[in-house]
Amino acid sequence: MPLTVQVIQVDPIHPDPECIRPAARALQQGKLVAFPTETVYGLGADALNRSAVARIFEAKGRPSYDPLIVHLAGAAWLERAAAVVPPLALRLAESFWPGPLTLILAKRPEIPDLVTSGLDTVAVRVPDHPVALALLEAADVLVAAPSANRFGRTSPTRASHVLADLEGRIDVLVDGGETRIGIESTVLDLSGTRPTILRPGGVTREQLMEVLGDVAVRAVHSAGGPQSSPGTLRKHYSPRAVLYYFTEPEREKALAGMRQLIEEAVQSGKRVGLLILEEDRPVFDDLPVVTASLGSARNLWQAARRLYAGMRSLDEQQVDVIFVRDLGTDGPGLALRDRLQRAASKLIP
Repeated sequence: MPLTVQVIQVDPIHPDPECIRPAARALQQGKLVAFPTETVYGLGADALNRSAVARIFEAKGRPSYDPLIVHLAGAAWLERAAAVVPPLALRLAESFWPGPLTLILAKRPEIPDLVTSGLDTVAVRVPDHPVALALLEAADVLVAAPSANRFGRTSPTRASHVLADLEGRIDVLVDGGETRIGIESTVLDLSGTRPTILRPGGVTREQLMEVLGDVAVRAVHSAGGPQSSPGTLRKHYSPRAVLYYFTEPEREKALAGMRQLIEEAVQSGKRVGLLILEEDRPVFDDLPVVTASLGSARNLWQAARRLYAGMRSLDEQQVDVIFVRDLGTDGPGLALRDRLQRAASKLIP
């Protein structure tokens, strides 16, 4: 029987504790609560309650081999989730928490295997959002929370996105407006001999290098089986439309290739969508396409904030195909490239 979702509107900057309290009680009772973070909306459950965690996988249609991130109210909670807290983890926490950095550490035995997909490590972070922090503190439980969407689909950056995917499947939705960053956290593995980025995200490699001096990046494109990190499956973050991702780094060549294929798609009767930087728009102004703006090439953080909402907007307008080009690797560019590669149905060199 479908659930009736309790939607709670809160001030995203100064959430009223009285508004947060019902959502906190729901977590304590083993219910599912969707809530905003600075990255995307998360779907939370008490991480130590195995049956509650199982409901996350059921609601999302998520395979059990894809681990979850455990959200903490502060670095002081690290010992509640991690068996060992190395000094490096504390340095990174001091530099980036609260914030979009997830650390992989050896887990405590109390953390259910379902949370970690049977791994002996756990992914943890402290979200940088007043609503998320207020909820964690009020509930006083570790909260396992992947993105609040159906598995493999575009991540939600607004409460309406959560309802579109999960209405009837969750108990509570805390509506704190649009998320600030718009792409998921960076996942950094500290369980080996060298700090390694398993998923680029809201903290850039350059920012990490300022603290660590050296950090590896591992390209993870797994087709299945137990995952070392959330968000590393080959196909993920996908819109319903077929997405063509042009990987050519040279702007003029990429735009020429896009225009040619768009013209062919239009001629074949397809409804075409375009995720576009404003500087590129004149190239396609004369074509009958539906566009979603990623903002200016001078501000790729804006592109990150708009990426998933743009995909969802084009899906809502029932396009058949979506075209987008590579945006480079500056700032969040590496994370954008990762998301587009996984969202793409076809990579066009």
